[in-house]
Amino acid sequence: MIPIFIGYDHREAIAYHVCSNSIIRLASTPVSISPLALNLLSTYSEEHTDGSNNFIYSRFLVPSLMDYKGWAIFIDGDMIVRDDILNLWNLKDDSKAVMVVKHSYKTRLTEKYLGAKNEDYPRKNWSSVILWNCGHKANQQVTTNFVQHASGATVHRFTWLDDSLIGELPIEWNWLPDEFGDNASAKLLHYTLGTPCFHDFSLTNMANEWHRERIYTEYSQQQHL
Repeated sequence: MIPIFIGYDHREAIAYHVCSNSIIRLASTPVSISPLALNLLSTYSEEHTDGSNNFIYSRFLVPSLMDYKGWAIFIDGDMIVRDDILNLWNLKDDSKAVMVVKHSYKTRLTEKYLGAKNEDYPRKNWSSVILWNCGHKANQQVTTNFVQHASGATVHRFTWLDDSLIGELPIEWNWLPDEFGDNASAKLLHYTLGTPCFHDFSLTNMANEWHRERIYTEYSQQQHL
């Protein structure tokens, strides 16, 4: 059973469900999918006022939610998976505390969905797909209290870790089509500027793939009379 945590924001609830469906549809092994919705996190109170979504900090609760045992996957809700999630899971390296795609780019837009500011910063988008080694001793300090009082720079740059403990995933597992363009080899599409459910981003690069996955998500077979 692969534990997967997906960021949930009520302002784009459809994104969570489409993302989940893409995982389920292509998975070859059992998965357990949990929404990181703030109303479900009874031991955590979000006091941060920065960030463009409701799971900007809660993603760092995954080791605690897993009771600091085993591995888990976190992904943002504004994504669809185009490959068997088992292939991402199999990239785990027990010598690492986390594994991420180490993006290095400058954004093409200063504003993203719903008017949110879109600023460049070191290690931008590294934390949007995380293979968490929840049992690694270095992650034991990532407590609920730590996350609740940490700055964005502290957590999103993984400053509690030595750089040698941050493993690298292939960029195909966190491809940004709205920043980088089309990529037929991408295994995970991340619509980081805005999920195509938003009108302003409905025609972004590779948006057709998200719209198709939404159709799959809404599908119900009908009896023909």
